[in-house]
Amino acid sequence: MEFTPRRILDNALDAVGNTPVIRLDKIAAEQGLKCNLLGKLEFVSAGGSVKDRIAKAMVLAAEKEGKLIPGKSVVIEPTSGNTGIGLAMACAIKGYSVVITMPKKMSLEKEALLRALGAQVIRTPDEEPWDSPRSHIGVACRLQREIEYGIILDQYRNINNPLAHEYTTGPEIIASVISTPSTRTRPSSMKVNAFIAGAGTGGTITGVSRALKKTHNADCIVVGVDPIGSILAVPDSLNISGEGNPYVVEGIGYDFIPDVLSRDEADVNHWVKTCDEEAFKAVQALMRKEGLLVGGSSGSALGGALAWLKTEQGRRVGETEGLNVVVLLPDGIRNYMSKEWFLKNAFQTEHSDLATRISGILAQEEIMPVPQASL
Repeated sequence: MEFTPRRILDNALDAVGNTPVIRLDKIAAEQGLKCNLLGKLEFVSAGGSVKDRIAKAMVLAAEKEGKLIPGKSVVIEPTSGNTGIGLAMACAIKGYSVVITMPKKMSLEKEALLRALGAQVIRTPDEEPWDSPRSHIGVACRLQREIEYGIILDQYRNINNPLAHEYTTGPEIIASVISTPSTRTRPSSMKVNAFIAGAGTGGTITGVSRALKKTHNADCIVVGVDPIGSILAVPDSLNISGEGNPYVVEGIGYDFIPDVLSRDEADVNHWVKTCDEEAFKAVQALMRKEGLLVGGSSGSALGGALAWLKTEQGRRVGETEGLNVVVLLPDGIRNYMSKEWFLKNAFQTEHSDLATRISGILAQEEIMPVPQASL
């Protein structure tokens, strides 16, 4: 078996990123797609999500700028959880204290991981608007004011958020596509023709878009995915139906527009709204058809991609052999295994001939007489 040897890494931060791009051939075939449907698999990063990248970038930049003082600084961050996990990992390595504020709807697994990494965790009410003093952002700001040497790296405004993706995630996707040869059985345009990602802070889709369009393919179509209930999509009319409604999917969507999100059509060409139901259905497909143990926002991204591929523009891409459509899959199921939606998916039984056969065998065994022992 061939393998590529890897050098010994200095610490876990060196294992952030460099994630694989994987073909989603079975889902593509089921959907009748002729394009190459590809997934950028972020849960294999050291901390388990795409947010490891920005956590590492923000901490290293703050150190370089002298904003973090070894032995004194307390890193405080409002987060849906994954950025917090990335920061807690980075700060465990670097030796900084960490305080994470997080809405109550976010999973218990995220809180447990944060605490395991040494972070203090404060939960805030889900219903509080972002600018409320009781929201996760409001509480973080209060703590920053009152804790000596407290600092908020601020993923919503920090330029190193989109830059991390422009300098790492985007180039990795490009390298994977251009280094995979086009063959008769697997034709390829050798370009990224479309990129689809969910938007939370918006740093991922903004940064990757800039990498793709500036250095690789100016005609790449970038599609943003936003849950119903959020207000990030453009035009604003897309957000009217269901605005403010709660949604279960974690890590994407907001009730305000983060500074790092570019809503310029030159960066994000189209937007798709998704619901929880289609997100969790897509997660199940990724697990059962492609063997990928992804989280709910990955389902949102795939669900949004499939919805876009049914539009007039999307159909032209989906029906063309060799075009490459990349979907960003942000994290894994590790963070959501106690969630009702996952347990329902996991234990939902589907009729199959094998299940019927097993039931028949076990039922037969129950009624068979027990053989008498020989004397």
